[in-house]
Amino acid sequence: MNDLPPKPVRRADRVSLWRYMRLFRQDILSAQPARLYRAWMAEFRTPFFRSFMINDPKLLREVLKDNPDAYPKSDRIGAGLRPLLGDSVFLTNGAQWKAQRRIIDPAFEGGRLRDTFPGIVAAGQAGCARLHAQADGMPRVIDAEASHIAADVIFRTLFSIPIEDATAQQVYHRFQAYQRAQPILNRAAFLPGPRWMPRFFRRGVRGQARAIRRLIADLTQARLDQIAAGTAPDDLATKIMTTKDPQTGKTFGKGDMVDQVAIFFLAGHETSASALAWALYLLATHPDWQDKVAAEAADFTGNFSDLSKLSATRDVFREALRLYPPVPMMVREAASATRFRDRAVPKGAQIVLSPWHLHRHERIWDNPDGFDPARWQDPASKPAQRDGYMPFSAGPRVCSGAGFAMIEGVVLLAQLVGQFRFAPVAGQVPVPAAHLTVRARDGITLAILPRGNLSRN
Repeated sequence: MNDLPPKPVRRADRVSLWRYMRLFRQDILSAQPARLYRAWMAEFRTPFFRSFMINDPKLLREVLKDNPDAYPKSDRIGAGLRPLLGDSVFLTNGAQWKAQRRIIDPAFEGGRLRDTFPGIVAAGQAGCARLHAQADGMPRVIDAEASHIAADVIFRTLFSIPIEDATAQQVYHRFQAYQRAQPILNRAAFLPGPRWMPRFFRRGVRGQARAIRRLIADLTQARLDQIAAGTAPDDLATKIMTTKDPQTGKTFGKGDMVDQVAIFFLAGHETSASALAWALYLLATHPDWQDKVAAEAADFTGNFSDLSKLSATRDVFREALRLYPPVPMMVREAASATRFRDRAVPKGAQIVLSPWHLHRHERIWDNPDGFDPARWQDPASKPAQRDGYMPFSAGPRVCSGAGFAMIEGVVLLAQLVGQFRFAPVAGQVPVPAAHLTVRARDGITLAILPRGNLSRN
């Protein structure tokens, strides 16, 4: 199939503020004008704040790598997510954020990734076993199974329990309801005000957030009890909860850990499910690449040492993250007045970093809207990979779990394609839309059949 992968229809270049707010709440991707796919910078003015979207590689380096403390995370994102995430590492800034990262980062270092690998493999095997019941060639919405597998990975690697555990099941279903109810930005993202100002959410959002946090608190307390008794498994939760800040000697308390576990579930489950579902769709519509992944999967035994053999699978997953970055936009704030491209940027201005536009930027990428995993082995594409690719952000605030996510995505993709053939369904073209993550507006529908020669994993 030679058609380009689906892309949202962009809005007209000029619309009123209120029309923009309505479009943004419906879907932040189709709310943007087409010119952003070529612009190095674009300014957006409202009565309440000024916003600058930057795609210029020099400006991105300034904000993310060279001077990140001058551009802290904006609370316009936190305003919508704080009922669930509290003061998690995803929302904090300054000294608090740095202390959190000093405790969290060691859990995701290279050696620890090897320890989490069996949990990823086991979740993939369980997902394949469930999928056999749907592998009858009939149209199936793949998003639900991608979410199920991704959530299982988090439960197994974080708390050493499979998703079949009763508490895990409750957390999983609550997160599904929360994702459906909560856009990435609510009205508080557009209206200025201190954190104590009342915020208004869609019906059910606060209740789902409270229920999720209660369940996470129960899991956290149970683990604290196991740590105290010396019976805790050596998983990510134990590692994080027993790691001391090397500067202060402090560890996370129960409330701190509930905040962090909430973001691990949201980021680790929702973003991974999004990436996996889109990768399967891209392979379904490009059977030549699906066959390459299946050939690699046939030699994948499920051992950590076999990861190096999955080079084509890794390139497919990278390309899926380029075309459909799970987190489409990130927002920083100018801590003081500055200048971007000879334009005044006032203190408090919102700095929007958009992987969605950067990954498809017409001045950076060759064939920006096309699916071409081979580009990742092409030396001519290296500058674009360096300047125009940040699915996990970059600099000091790069996602702690980026390495984990890459291993997870490659392994799950190999396991699924190794056992099943995925095909598109006539008339079912998914439309990308973004709320918490980039998902298909009505789901991704594929036909699934068992492969003749099953992989050994």
